[in-house]
Amino acid sequence: MTNNPATSLPPLGMEQLFDEESSTYTYLIYDPDTKEAILIDPVDTQVDRDLEIVAKNDAKLLYGINTHAHADHITGTGILKSKVDSLKSIISAASDAKADIHIKQGDKIHFGNRYVSVLATPGHTAGCVSYLTDDNKMVFTGDTLLIMGCGRTDFQGGSAETLYESVHSKLFTLPEETIVYPAHDYKGRFSSTIGSEKRENPRLGSNKTSKEFVSIMADLKLSYPKKIDVAVPANMRCGVPDVE
Repeated sequence: MTNNPATSLPPLGMEQLFDEESSTYTYLIYDPDTKEAILIDPVDTQVDRDLEIVAKNDAKLLYGINTHAHADHITGTGILKSKVDSLKSIISAASDAKADIHIKQGDKIHFGNRYVSVLATPGHTAGCVSYLTDDNKMVFTGDTLLIMGCGRTDFQGGSAETLYESVHSKLFTLPEETIVYPAHDYKGRFSSTIGSEKRENPRLGSNKTSKEFVSIMADLKLSYPKKIDVAVPANMRCGVPDVE
């Protein structure tokens, strides 16, 4: 019997951090051998906290990575670049946002001897991506797939049909035991699994059809995020809030 090299990899280092104001999760991921690290979805007001956690783990931060151009907070990548020598910012090319590196479906972001693969998962916005660890054990889904929910699809180039296709073709095809780490949670939950979301997600799971999902999303009638007018322009500039 041949061992799967992905499942035989040592566990990645991971810290899950939370911003109470925006209910945003930020994730520090690092190679336990080399200590090279990435930071997923940092928040501008939490950069000092994040850097303390990086130091606590003796990690070397290479990249500040966004799953998309957020509407509810300003990314911390701009501030991180001013505080961490040689740090590069990353976002999808489809987002049309500024960054040092633009990524697309199938790209790999390397840190030490490890990497995350890029899954293009548009629908919440046109530029959303998810990041799958090289051992297939964790996927960071941004706002595309939340715990028993999903991101809204009514602005920033969003599309309910596209989000449904993204989730079913890119995420629900992952191993059922893969842990889902979203960009937000509003009920004190930390993670889920692909299997649980496929079975129980009230919007996308339980064999819901695309037509049913589109109807659910059309009926939500959500108010706009409070920070959208400030956050989106800043995030299109890699977290820089003002330009003269």
